[in-house]
Formats: sequence, C-alpha cells, structure tokens
Amino acid sequence: MSGETSHQEHIGPYRLLSRLGDGTGVHRATGPDGRDVAIRLLPPGAAPDIERMQAVLSPYAADVLDGESGVRRPYVVSRFVPGRPLGAVVAEQGPMSGDALRLIAVGLAKALAAVHRAGLAHGELGPETVLVVDGAPVVVDFGLAVGAHGPGDVHAWAATVTFAATGRFEVPADALPADLRPLVAADADPDPAARPDAERLAEAASRLEVRPARAVPAPAPPVAEEAARAVASAPVREPVQAQELAVAQGWARLLAATVVVIGVGVAVMMPIAGLLLTLVAVTLLRTAMSDTVAGWAWALGRTALTVPYAAALTVAVPLGLAAASVIGGEIDSLGACAFGAGAGAAVLWTAPGVSAPRRQLERMFMAVAGNPRHIAVAGVALGVLALLAVVGAMSLTPSFAPMYGLQSSLERSIDRLQNAMDRG
Repeated sequence: MSGETSHQEHIGPYRLLSRLGDGTGVHRATGPDGRDVAIRLLPPGAAPDIERMQAVLSPYAADVLDGESGVRRPYVVSRFVPGRPLGAVVAEQGPMSGDALRLIAVGLAKALAAVHRAGLAHGELGPETVLVVDGAPVVVDFGLAVGAHGPGDVHAWAATVTFAATGRFEVPADALPADLRPLVAADADPDPAARPDAERLAEAASRLEVRPARAVPAPAPPVAEEAARAVASAPVREPVQAQELAVAQGWARLLAATVVVIGVGVAVMMPIAGLLLTLVAVTLLRTAMSDTVAGWAWALGRTALTVPYAAALTVAVPLGLAAASVIGGEIDSLGACAFGAGAGAAVLWTAPGVSAPRRQLERMFMAVAGNPRHIAVAGVALGVLALLAVVGAMSLTPSFAPMYGLQSSLERSIDRLQNAMDRG
C-alpha cells in the first residue's frame, strides 16, 4: 500500500508525492522538469557510487538519474517504473512459463550484466527488487548493498528465476523447464568461483527456449524470508572492471556518432526530407527517455526550443559560404544551402547544450557494446552507411524534393547575394 506524503516536502529539488511500498523508504516524486521519478531514501551517511549507478545502461534496469551520497540525508533518484513486484505478480497470477518466463530470465541476466559492467553488484536481487512492466522485468535498487559480489548476484538470478517458474526458491531439478535446468544448476553452484559471470549468463540466457515443466504442488513460502537466503553472496571474484565499462562506453559513443554522421549526410543530400527525419528521430529518442505524459511534453518542448538554434545555423552557413566567395572561389548555390541543412541537422542531433538524443543513442548501443560479435556487425553496417552518406553528400547534387519551388528560390537568392558582394 502507498501512503500520501506532504506535497510541500522536498528532497533536494524533488517534490515528494507519495510513499511506495510498506516502509521501504521509496517515494514517488516529481523533478524540477516535471519528470516522474522514484526516490529511495538511504540511511544517514550511506555512500553509494551515484556516478557508476548512472552508468548502468539497460532497458531491464531502472535508469539512475541523480542522487546525493555520504550526506545527512542521502538518496538515489531513478526513473519511475510503473510496474509491480515479481513476487506479487507470481502470487496473483501463478508461476510463469514459456515466453513469459524466458523474458524474465533474459531480462534479469542482461540487467545484471549491465550492473556488473559498471563495476557494481546488486546484492539484493529477488522478487521484491524486480518490477514487471508489460511482462518484462526491470531491476531496481542495484548498487546499494555493501560488500556484495558478482557471483552472489548470479546465484540470486538462479533463485529468482526458479521462483518465477515455480513460486518457490528451492525445488527438485525436474520441476524446472528442461531448458532452464543446466543454467540454473551452474548459477547455483555451491562454489561461487564455478558460477559463470554475468556476461556469460546473459549470453546463455539469450539462447534459451523455455518449454513448460510439471507443476510444483506446494504453495510458495513467504517471499521476504526466502529471498534473504537466496541473495547471500560469497567474497570471490571481483565484478567486471571499470576498464571494460570504459571500452563498452567508447564503442557505444562511436556507434552513436556514426548514426549522427549518417543523419547529417542524409540532410545534405536531401535537405528537406533529411531535416524532417532528423526532427522526428531526435523527438522519438527524447520521448523514449520518459514513461509519462509530462515527460513526453518536456521532450517535445526541448525539441521545439532547439529548432530556432538549428534554423539559425541552417541560414548562417549558406550566407557565410556566399560571403567567402568574395575572397575567392566559386560556391555552388544549392551546395551551400545543402551544407546549411546539414549544419542544422547536426545541431538537432548534438551541439553545445543539445545532448539528450546522442545520450539516448549511446544507451541503446550499450546493449550491444559488450558483445564483440554484435559490435562487429553494428560497426560494419553503420560504417558502410556512413561512408555512403559522406560520399553522397560530397558528390551528389542535393535534392530539395518535394519543395522544388523552394530549391529554385534558394538558388536565385544565393546567386543574387554573391553577385551583390562581387559588385561591392
């Protein structure tokens, strides 16, 4: 149940709205930009690594947006996840099977891989720290447990998936779907050093085909009591090192930059269509960062505020090139206008003060950046497209379709400007 919180109470710049759960210290709140968020209040002096928590990039882990660490009233701010705890879902709807169970298993494994890539561990993974949204899991409250280690998270994955499949944490092996048994057995190995790491777990889980197993007759025991035993971890191998996270982030930035190059190249070749496509793309990327109507309105507003910025550069570049022709050299009128459109597209994608679309692209590419094969495929495909976009932008005559009248007007205007400057 949730209890109301005074609308006048604030934590930093966030206004608390209501309490989530029973005494969990989590509040629903709104940020200064109107975004719907969840705030977990921590014990005085708690010092979670907010920067590393913000580096956890996965659709199956709640985005950490902000926080204060090591202060009198520390807290962590994450996006609000409109889901229900896995424990409540299983209690009401019964154990999962088939594609629903596979999605839980794969999503939890990928979330743990992202947490470990950031140099963190969860430490408390269980049915109450997994929210289910449209059948997909979203892991919350990672990186808060002190002294947690990666192998303990892998063991907790096995216990949580077993619970999702059967409603219990400990069952005979044949009570699980046959496809799950080897992976669960490996992850629950009594020797923590023998368990696979989270990256290998995510790869193995992605290959699962989950078919139904026989039902387990006994009712599920209390979730909190069993979860406490399931998440016990042993001090063994360290989580994935920060260097690996830096490499993955570097690949994600490179792939995102390649997409921007493609977008700018398309805008140069087809200025009208390219600018419209860019506007749609950056708006969709911004709206993907929010789950609320207020967040979507904020995304549309941010894009609208960027349009004058982009329009100014779209006009300034052709004028600058026309002015440069006075010093020497011939400037193609349509080419000058096309490069102006490319400059405007670049502003919409990424410019000083305009970084949200690029950051969201990086978040999306982090899903493949940890897998060398996926990086190779994405890198080759995007690299070829970027090369074609650059070659086309430099060699093809730009097309202002479907606004051919605008094309003629721009060409005449730039020619008149050049002639006026030449006479001057």
